[in-house]
Amino acid sequence: MAMVAARAGVSGQTVSRVVNGSPRVDPATRARIEDAMAALGYRPHRAARTLRTGRSQTIGLIVTTLTTIGNSRMLQATAEAAAERGYALTLVTAAHGIAAAFDSLIAQEVDGAIVLNEASAQVAAATLPPDLRLVIVDAPKAANSTSVHSDHARGAFTATTHLLQRGYHVVHHLAGPADSFAANERERGWREALLQAGIGAPEPVRGNWSAESGYSAGALLSGAPAVFCANDQMALGLLRSFANQGRRVPEQVGVVGFDDVPDAANYQPPLTTIRQDFTALAHRAVQALVADIEGTSTTWSTTVIPTTLIDRDSTR
Repeated sequence: MAMVAARAGVSGQTVSRVVNGSPRVDPATRARIEDAMAALGYRPHRAARTLRTGRSQTIGLIVTTLTTIGNSRMLQATAEAAAERGYALTLVTAAHGIAAAFDSLIAQEVDGAIVLNEASAQVAAATLPPDLRLVIVDAPKAANSTSVHSDHARGAFTATTHLLQRGYHVVHHLAGPADSFAANERERGWREALLQAGIGAPEPVRGNWSAESGYSAGALLSGAPAVFCANDQMALGLLRSFANQGRRVPEQVGVVGFDDVPDAANYQPPLTTIRQDFTALAHRAVQALVADIEGTSTTWSTTVIPTTLIDRDSTR
């Protein structure tokens, strides 16, 4: 750092500010220091910086699976959001329980962690480590933590109401797993829309988020005039099942999904769905965690990210 400072004609403290992303350096000086760093091949020493600051500049992400589209998109968005703030990302699974995942991250000296979707369901019954800052995605708020989730219930209410307004007299539900916060919130929104319309709710058919479970559910939903699916992957399997039954979508049955996966516009027919803003979810989760880590905020709260109806041919 001394060599960089001498080459750039600045103090070592100014170099340190640039290395640590401080905004208190004017652009011309920052550019000169970055040029000197590049010319000298300087790279910050992460272990030394951890000793000096008490922070590893690393956050953890706890998941149970990456096989679902939502989790894989959240992983990418979280990694990008962390990098923008100068943090590395460490991924662990909760396959052996949330406590083991916490222990693994503490051993790696992460500064905090984001618990994602299905893993979040394990938080309520767990003893949270007092020295690990947490943000919970898609779960009820836990003590001493911040929670972030999409407005699943409102999105489901909108999807169901959309089908009713298109003339389908009742809407059935292809639900997600019973232990999923997101699935339960989407089921709640579906029920509220039917209740508001004065329509009794049929018994939901439950899947496991996969297209295969959606295809299997098609046999149980063969007489449904319309179906709100808890995610797009199950909707994909349901569309194939209806096609095999000779049921035309949307003429004989309307279908709405949830997530708006990149391929949804290319389903046959293109799928009406509820769009989740995974980028906004990840950025808000990382923003809240970093604020807690860096001491700029200690207020634990819940943030709800709005969803949007994307109207396509499966309800037209």
